Amino acid sequence: MATVGGLKSILAAAATKGVTEARAWIFGHVINLTGQRSAHKILRKKLIGEKVAEWYPHDITKDDPLIMARKEQERLSRLEMLKRRGKGAPKKGQGKRSKRK
Repeated sequence: MATVGGLKSILAAAATKGVTEARAWIFGHVINLTGQRSAHKILRKKLIGEKVAEWYPHDITKDDPLIMARKEQERLSRLEMLKRRGKGAPKKGQGKRSKRK
């Protein structure tokens, strides 16, 4: 009678294994017999980088060096004007924090 119980357990294990393999094949799962962590769940997701990049229009001002040079020149002239009025950034080490001590 002990062999009958052993045979039942062997048949049950084989049936369970077959069902597990069929489920994995149908639904595209990966069978993880060891139970260790796997990166498969992350790797099977679609990459979203290109979709996110499509949301935002291409900025042509960054491609043109003349536009960038003009913006930089405007920034420098604005800083110079602020410094002449005494409103510019302080020199390194002469800000609010150094005056507190």
